[in-house]
Amino acid sequence: MKLLLTHVPQARNQYYGARALKRLAELVEVVAHEGDAPLHPVGVIAAARDVDFIIADRATAMPGEIFAGLPRLKAVMRSAIDIRNIDVAAASQAGVLVTHAEAGFVKSVVELTLGFLVDLSRGVSRSVAAYRAGDAPEIKVGRQLAGSTVGIIGYGRISRELAPLLAAMGMTVLVSDPYAQVDDRRFIKLPLEELLGRADYVVCFAIANEETENLMNAAAFARMKPDAFFINMSRGNLVDEAALTRALQEGRIAGAAMDVGRAPDQMPSPELARLPNVIATPHIGGLTPPASESQAFDTVRQVEALVKGEVPPGAVNIDRWTRRPT
Repeated sequence: MKLLLTHVPQARNQYYGARALKRLAELVEVVAHEGDAPLHPVGVIAAARDVDFIIADRATAMPGEIFAGLPRLKAVMRSAIDIRNIDVAAASQAGVLVTHAEAGFVKSVVELTLGFLVDLSRGVSRSVAAYRAGDAPEIKVGRQLAGSTVGIIGYGRISRELAPLLAAMGMTVLVSDPYAQVDDRRFIKLPLEELLGRADYVVCFAIANEETENLMNAAAFARMKPDAFFINMSRGNLVDEAALTRALQEGRIAGAAMDVGRAPDQMPSPELARLPNVIATPHIGGLTPPASESQAFDTVRQVEALVKGEVPPGAVNIDRWTRRPT
């Protein structure tokens, strides 16, 4: 059997890794995309005419025309949880299986969030930038995390890993999630409006969907304390960026940090990132070797199942899968 890996070489090194690729090559014949730019749909069809499986990177769109144009294709996998670049409905209609990886990036995202909390509190990035520019850094009183209050929006896997660490550091932990039960007595579950008014730090981990589109809007930022910080580690579409920009420029909140945004590939928007009270990183929360390799090996396990004719883990449309390996 044959598989197309759509990652450009740099992305393949960063998001997949040599060990997972070696194991993959032991299972199937691997065709690796060697171009510098992501494949467009026509390019995907040309590269995958005789392949059985595709592992698609996040920069490669997988619209319906791909499934119609590749009658041999049996499954499309993502070495990530996010499968929004795949037209799952079209894949299902064509009988093609779609799978995703598990959240192998949890610890890496938690660590970056802790870094943001420290940086916002103590002005680390601000001082570094001043020194590098040859200026004298402004000496400002920082905030100690211990004794402060953090509000976490969304209580999924990352939040459940982060919250105990923050509590152990001496922070009061508030949680807002209408769909999650919070059993840990160290944490206080509150409606979002109340959390926003009480927290010194608001950390967004809510799921991105229609319900949470612009969840953090002008009204939400108005409820926050003027000395509070906002951190977005989820998706850019949870934030009304114009409202956040106004709140930051007018000093209605103290600052923000983000690893995501509404720029292409979920990058922080440059207009926000250049503000002096903003810390931004280019969507690197899960970009560590252990995180990337964990998710890459999820796809390896999926291929192992597929070549055996079994249902792979992470399948999202198993009831519509008709193009099964024979």
